[in-house]
Amino acid sequence: MNGYERFMSALKRQEPDAVPIWELIIDKPVIKGLYGEISFLDFIEKENLDGFTIFEDWTKLLRKLNESNTYIDKWNITWKMEPNGILYPLDGPIKDYKDLKNYSLPDADLECWYVSLKEAVKRFKGEKAIVFMAHDAFEYSHYLFGGMDKLFTNYFLAPDIVKEVAEMVWRYKSKSIKNAIEVGADAIVLGDDYAGRTGTLMSPEHFREFVLPYLKKAVDITHKNGSYLIKHTDGNIWKILDDIVGTGIDAIDPMEPIADMDAGKVKEKYGDRVCLIGNIDCAMLLPMGTKVEVEEAVKETIAKATPGGGYIMASSNSIHPGVKPENYRTMVEATRRYGRYPIDVNLVKEYKVKNYIKKFV
Repeated sequence: MNGYERFMSALKRQEPDAVPIWELIIDKPVIKGLYGEISFLDFIEKENLDGFTIFEDWTKLLRKLNESNTYIDKWNITWKMEPNGILYPLDGPIKDYKDLKNYSLPDADLECWYVSLKEAVKRFKGEKAIVFMAHDAFEYSHYLFGGMDKLFTNYFLAPDIVKEVAEMVWRYKSKSIKNAIEVGADAIVLGDDYAGRTGTLMSPEHFREFVLPYLKKAVDITHKNGSYLIKHTDGNIWKILDDIVGTGIDAIDPMEPIADMDAGKVKEKYGDRVCLIGNIDCAMLLPMGTKVEVEEAVKETIAKATPGGGYIMASSNSIHPGVKPENYRTMVEATRRYGRYPIDVNLVKEYKVKNYIKKFV
C-alpha cells in the first residue's frame, strides 16, 4: 500500500498493511530542527508521511498594523504573531447587531485561498492522503466576537445574534469545504476545539443548541460531496462524544490522554463507528519525555487502538514548537517498527493494560 491507500483504509475502519502516520499541524521549528530550511511539502516527502494537512492560504494576505506584531485578516479579525511565528486571535469585528449588519463576509470562492491545496494535489494526489483544514461555526464565531468569553456571554444574553453569526460563518465554511473537495482534498478535518483538559468549554446543552447543528451540516456536506470528515477537538469530550459520533463523523482526533481520553476506552465504546486518531501526548511527553518513554507510549497506543483496524497515528494535538524534534522522529520510527499488521498479539497483551500518561499528570 502507498500512504494514500493506507490512510484511507484506516479511515474506513479497515486494517491496512501498517498504521498510517498523520498530523494536524507540524510547526516550522520542528521541521527546521530535523531538516533545516525546507518547504512543508518537501518535509512530507522526506518523512514519507501517509497523510498531511493543508490550510487555506489566508495568512498570505494578512495586513500588518503599524510596526506592531498585530495583523488583520480577511475576516477583519485581529491577530498577534508570537516570536515562534504562531498567530493568536486578539479581537473581532462584531460587538452588536449594528456591527453584524454592516459586516461583509469574505468570498470563499476566490482561488487565492486554495493555492497551497492545488500544489499539494499536483504533487501528491493518489500517493498521500491530502486533508484540508476547515471548520464548523464555533471557532470563527468566537473569533468574530473577540473571544470565547464574549461568545459564551451571548449564549445567555443574546442567543439570537449568536445564531445569526453562526449561520453567516457557515455560509463561508460550507463553500470552503465544497471547494476543497473539488480541488482534490481526500478528507476534511474540522479544527474547532470544544473542550479543555477537565471538560467541555460550554455546557452540553449549549453545545447541542449552538454548535452541534453545524457539525452535523459539515458532516453532511462533506459526505454529499464524496469525502470523509475527521473531527478534531482537544480536551475531555466524554459528555458530548455520543453527540459528536452521532453526527456521522468518520474519525475522531486527537484523543488527548492527559484529558482522560484513553485510546482503549474510546476504542471499546466507539471503535466500531469511527476511526481513532492520536493519543501520543504533546503537552508533556513529546516536549519533555525521553525517547524510551515516547516509544513506550507508541507501543501502548498501538496495543489499545489498532486491533481490528481503524487507527491513525498522531499526537494529542499537534507537533508544536515545544516538541523535541528527536521525540517526533522517535514517534514516527516506533510506529513503523511496531505498527505492522497483523499487530503482534504479545505486544497487545502486554501494553493494552498500561497507562503511560500517569507519570505526566
